[in-house]
Amino acid sequence: MRFADLTTFRIGGDIRRFIDGTSEEVILKTLAVTDSNLIEVIGGGSNLLAGDDAFEGTVLRISNVGSELDYDSCSGGMITVAAGVDWDQFVAQTVRSGFSGLETLSGIPGRVGAAPIQNIGAYGQEVRNVIARVRTWDRQLRQQQTFTANQCGFGYRSSLFKENPSRYVILDVTFQLKKGELSIPITYPELARELGISEGERASVPVVRQKVLEIRKRKGMLLSAEDSDTWSAGSFFINPSVSAEMINQLPATAPRWPNGDGTFKTSAAWLLENAGIAKGQRVGGARISTKHVLALSNVDHAKTHEVLELAKLCQAAVREKFGIKLEPEVRLINCSL
Repeated sequence: MRFADLTTFRIGGDIRRFIDGTSEEVILKTLAVTDSNLIEVIGGGSNLLAGDDAFEGTVLRISNVGSELDYDSCSGGMITVAAGVDWDQFVAQTVRSGFSGLETLSGIPGRVGAAPIQNIGAYGQEVRNVIARVRTWDRQLRQQQTFTANQCGFGYRSSLFKENPSRYVILDVTFQLKKGELSIPITYPELARELGISEGERASVPVVRQKVLEIRKRKGMLLSAEDSDTWSAGSFFINPSVSAEMINQLPATAPRWPNGDGTFKTSAAWLLENAGIAKGQRVGGARISTKHVLALSNVDHAKTHEVLELAKLCQAAVREKFGIKLEPEVRLINCSL
């Protein structure tokens, strides 16, 4: 087995030992008998770039499936979902069942277990807003640990689980969703425009999901075997948070969103475009997506070192122009940036 066969980047070297964790029993048994320093735990491989060289340890893929509706009332429900369930299939199921809360997170590749790790978010919504609890295996204490949402340390594209990648393995996630035909308030300007509503208004949940899928497809953010722009890990860099002094030094056209602590988040895509990085720019077989400057794609049998070289070029351009360092959102295994 190769990482190239397990990731949406379609890049990466051989794996010495691969185990598909199709049940919780297989997952826990593998973790019990494998040295934690020699194992990498992955999900759908959609936020991952692996090195070209062979990986000499064990790779455990979380593939357990199943869901359970803890309660269902006219106002909402609690749904517990195994970590190995496909994320967008789960979102589609909630929309069909009349729940709201996840519709703006449609089309994100990967599995349910990755959602709290990354605190995935899109179009004004973060998954932490609907998570009730996360059940994990604590590899340090060698026992199950359940965390409420308040205990998960959620931040922008981060969590307790992301900060301790070798300690916690997510087994399932419980979501608290509302029942109703209308979506959460739409606060993201682009999505509101596409829906023909004002920011803060609501729309039909199925319509919001469909519109999000259309936008993501247009930007090359929906996986497609026919479109090499989508052979990537989505957004390669996170939107950086900067000081008030730094945000005031940027041009007035630069996006800025207050974090609530005196700092501001700005757009990595805007920084790249205004630092001279162009869609379609290449290093070997790696290319900036022709649809979205924030995505680095494998368009011609790219090697990991070519993707990393392109990423370094992006970082250098933004640092030189604006004095801001872009940090990768993508998880790196057997390689470094």
